[in-house]
Amino acid sequence: MRGWQGMVLSLSVQDSSTGSGAPGETRKTLEIALGRQIRAIRRSHDLSVADLAAAAGISAGMLSKIENGQISPSLSTIAAIAASVNVPISALFAAFEEKSDCSYVPAGKGVNIERRGTKAGHVYELLGHALGGDVVVEPYLITLREDASPFTGFQHAGVEFIYMLSGEVVYRHAEGRYRLKPGDALLFDSGALHGPEEFVQLPMTYLSIIVYPRQAL
Repeated sequence: MRGWQGMVLSLSVQDSSTGSGAPGETRKTLEIALGRQIRAIRRSHDLSVADLAAAAGISAGMLSKIENGQISPSLSTIAAIAASVNVPISALFAAFEEKSDCSYVPAGKGVNIERRGTKAGHVYELLGHALGGDVVVEPYLITLREDASPFTGFQHAGVEFIYMLSGEVVYRHAEGRYRLKPGDALLFDSGALHGPEEFVQLPMTYLSIIVYPRQAL
């Protein structure tokens, strides 16, 4: 079994182009996104490359290169492809627009959210949201006031990351209990029961980031 030392070592070897250990996209370009979207739409219409190419009045070889992001098609070619599958031209650029998604929330302007299981004294401020993509990311700034009550019954899809900012709490995850102080972090499978079990110092604030696949909605 791989130990923590091996994990720490692997996390320390980062790709300077991505700023993390995550694999980078070799060509994150409009051509790649356009090609992938055209391929997806073609397949959803159950068309072969030859079928769509013939309908759009271009060669199968050209369509293949477009789908693989190898060339930049002209606007007239893009319009012909869109017309052949009866979609607006904008639909062909949907994948690229999702890659460019960005959410900006000024300080103090997050949306207060009532989450299942929260009680008086629990304040959840949503700090951003994603408009598209296969993964949902929900970043919260959580404040527990003096009148807050412990609650360990949270349970939902995905994984959750907690970073303590102020105060002190004993946080429960499944059968584990973790005493968290400012600067401490906790990453866990949020499918198990979890939540603040014992307040050591209130008020307290922490950052909670929940990540789960969109189909889990």
